[in-house]
Amino acid sequence: MNFLRRATFAALSTAALAVVVTTPALATETIKLTAIDGYPARALWVKEFTNFFIPKVNEKLAQTRNYQIDWTEAYGGTIVKPKGVLEGIKLGLGDIGIVTTIFHNSKLPSQAISAVTPFIAADARVVAKAVDEIAKEFPQMAKELDEQNQVYLATGVVLDTYQIFSKKPVSSIKDLNGAKVAGAGYNMRYVEGLGAVGVRGGLTNFYTMLQTGVVEMAMLWPEAAKTFKISEVAPYMIKADLGAVNTKTVTVNKAVWKKLPDEVKKALQATAVEYRDHVAGLAMSRAVASRDAFTKSGGKIIEVSAEERAAWAKSMPNIAVKWATDLDKSGGPGSEMLRAYIAKLRAAGFSPLRDWAAELPK
Repeated sequence: MNFLRRATFAALSTAALAVVVTTPALATETIKLTAIDGYPARALWVKEFTNFFIPKVNEKLAQTRNYQIDWTEAYGGTIVKPKGVLEGIKLGLGDIGIVTTIFHNSKLPSQAISAVTPFIAADARVVAKAVDEIAKEFPQMAKELDEQNQVYLATGVVLDTYQIFSKKPVSSIKDLNGAKVAGAGYNMRYVEGLGAVGVRGGLTNFYTMLQTGVVEMAMLWPEAAKTFKISEVAPYMIKADLGAVNTKTVTVNKAVWKKLPDEVKKALQATAVEYRDHVAGLAMSRAVASRDAFTKSGGKIIEVSAEERAAWAKSMPNIAVKWATDLDKSGGPGSEMLRAYIAKLRAAGFSPLRDWAAELPK
């Protein structure tokens, strides 16, 4: 009888312990979030949002088990097209997403800070860190997104450096004279001084623009050229190392953000910075492999000499000064941001081929 009592007590104690141990998991609050981007899942930054960002957030929240997120991922035009992410998050069609900022220079002017300063740093990691630091030191970027009903988490640099991909071989930068070059945002102005014309496009339609003869060239980077099979229609890469540019920003709908518990906010903010560095690191590590893949698929790389790069930079209108003074006139700290940004790149070991900030009005 005593044996049965002891066994029964032990069983009940074990059951009680099981209830105590599993209670935190049962008490977890589930939060639903929809992540959006108009680009397809194969795009580097989208793929890593799935494979890196989301698991890292989940991992952080799992440490306390207070909250868990039920993620819905909607990419490749499921909810919005590439240019529609900013508006989609503003309207609440998505809760969190990756805004391609180069499509929104009028609404997010400060996001163009690296796009208006080419020929400095062909390093995604350095540019991503510098731009993110500028965003945190100057409230301008957060203010612009606040006006779009969004909260800034972190910037994203997904390209090691812009290059020009051409349907025909070129022997010097003079061969760009009269060419139509597909681009996006400010980079279309990089070719103005060479007599070329920038034609607005995007990664998802560069291939067709080249194939159909709408343009003779396109400005993108090796990893994207590999992903979107650009060598099939533009087998010549003009390697000018125009520089890395921040083109992505992770944002959250403002109303959604206000409702999130502090623990979830901290997890999202911390992971956004980790994602920033992770994607930038991948962009750099894949750059060489992507160039190799480009040549193996029949592409040819044409090196631009140091002298021609200097001549190219000199030929450009100073879009950095125009950008900064326009921001100044609207009440923003454009000139301060420009000086601070270039100083950060210098501190990281990158000297401007042309010192854009030196030409600011005194």
